[in-house]
Amino acid sequence: MTDAAPADTAAARARLLELIKELAVVRGKVTLSSGKEADYYVDLRRITLHHEASQLVGQVMLDLIDRAGVQMDAAGGLTMGADPVGTALMHAAREAGRAVDAFVVRKAQKSYGMGRQVEGPGVEGRKVVVLEDTSTTGGSALAAVEGVRNAGGEVTAVAVIVDRATGAKERIEAEAGVPYLYAFGKDELGLD
Repeated sequence: MTDAAPADTAAARARLLELIKELAVVRGKVTLSSGKEADYYVDLRRITLHHEASQLVGQVMLDLIDRAGVQMDAAGGLTMGADPVGTALMHAAREAGRAVDAFVVRKAQKSYGMGRQVEGPGVEGRKVVVLEDTSTTGGSALAAVEGVRNAGGEVTAVAVIVDRATGAKERIEAEAGVPYLYAFGKDELGLD
């Protein structure tokens, strides 16, 4: 790693935060996938599928996981929120000269074809980080953890772009027994 890398990462993190505030924070009453109501919605697909922000997502998430000392051979999560996060991280790792595969976890195991729940390069016997764009209750991440473990993967952490501070961290750490990492808290988005 060169001396320029931390500054590059800091700049990427600052720009990503700016884009999230500008593009993804939507104010107004909404019902979340958990069924809970909120006064705002953080639509991170506006970030993870954005031409500039997606590259920053990969760089910031790779740095987050590395700084936590978490090992990984692959990263992904429950389709659909985690799909572009895993792809962005995979590309950022490749640009850094590292081999990190992405994968997708289906909500249910297929009843046809290969009958898999985890798609992509195999996770069996590999260290895996479960990703999510954001989490309210932790339910999607926990479903992905279960799918990966059933496929023989070793889950080393759960990592999200934005933590809503609604109990997902505590639930995931208690139920999955792995660290929960997040790049930005809702306070950084001005949502407190």
